[in-house]
Amino acid sequence: MKQYEYISPCHFGLEAVLKREITDLGYEITQVEDGKVSFKGDERTCARANMFLRTTERVLLKVASFKAETFDELFESTKKIPWEEYIPKDGKFWVAKASSVNSKLFSPSDIQSIMKKAIVERMKVKYKLEWFEESGNSYPIRVTILKDEVTVCIDTSGESLHKRGYRKLASKAPITETLAAALIMLTPWNKDRILVDPFCGSGTIPIEAAMLGAKIAPGINRDFLSQTWSELYPDVIWANTREEARDLQLKDIEMNIQGYDIDGEIIKAARQNARLAGVDHFIHFQQKPMKDLSSSKRYGFIITNPPYGERLEEKSAMPELYREIGKAFGSLDSWSYYIITSFEEAQKYIGKQADKNRKIYNGMIKTYYYQYMGPKPPKANK
Repeated sequence: MKQYEYISPCHFGLEAVLKREITDLGYEITQVEDGKVSFKGDERTCARANMFLRTTERVLLKVASFKAETFDELFESTKKIPWEEYIPKDGKFWVAKASSVNSKLFSPSDIQSIMKKAIVERMKVKYKLEWFEESGNSYPIRVTILKDEVTVCIDTSGESLHKRGYRKLASKAPITETLAAALIMLTPWNKDRILVDPFCGSGTIPIEAAMLGAKIAPGINRDFLSQTWSELYPDVIWANTREEARDLQLKDIEMNIQGYDIDGEIIKAARQNARLAGVDHFIHFQQKPMKDLSSSKRYGFIITNPPYGERLEEKSAMPELYREIGKAFGSLDSWSYYIITSFEEAQKYIGKQADKNRKIYNGMIKTYYYQYMGPKPPKANK
């Protein structure tokens, strides 16, 4: 099979998690940069990466990289790319996104316009056409320019991969599915340990944990743009990948996952989202304030995304909220706690320094993933 290079973007600070995922799928990593991981693979790789990767936003097919300091260089180098190998003559193609950092070419709209013209000129010659109706399948092109080095990709995913298809209702400040999955994967939690999210909102962290524990592929309930590219990725590849995903699912298992929130309406939304994800039987959702959190269980996990206090009117409430968090956690002395927040004084009001603190960018917000490691449970006698 022909070898390709793929690029998967992720939240800044989570590159190591994504790298591990790709390696576990069996693919060779070629480069790790801020916010993205590159890897090699064949035609099947596109389908499997889209289906199984939990922490990437999309899977990009890299078609070229070159240096360009002028628009003439950008045009000529783009024109040299064998676009006819990727885009059929009826394909709909456009430069969907262009970004430039520390480069002489810095206008996204100009970059998009010039590259589109170059692609058209190439395809005019190869297909012997003067006009392209673009009535067929879509091929959105993404371009990044960093220090005058241009990387050109085609987006194989379509809608961002954080859109698993189950979250129809969301809270005011939802955490994305890809970030929620990464937060869980940064902990030693497994399906045999209790997990509680006391600020569950629309249920994303509990739902992602249940999918992870049951080995439910994150892409099982959605489609991907490159499913329509039969010239590149035959239908049988997608059929086999979906069959692989179904075969991997664990059916007869039990998990103790709980989600609480003070808002009763958002708890109803969380239950509906869990049903759509097919994991509602693994999760107990309940309306409950943080201060009432308690459990007789030992060695459990809390993974949560409490309010950040980003809005001005919420800032004054943050100290008391994080004092409540510290008090509730103190009563669960054998548990491990993992908290993502942009509130920089969180540790002060929780009353305890975290064992680890990882910086993660949640969109444009700089957040801290405070990790409080509890004791390991005693090993069971064989």
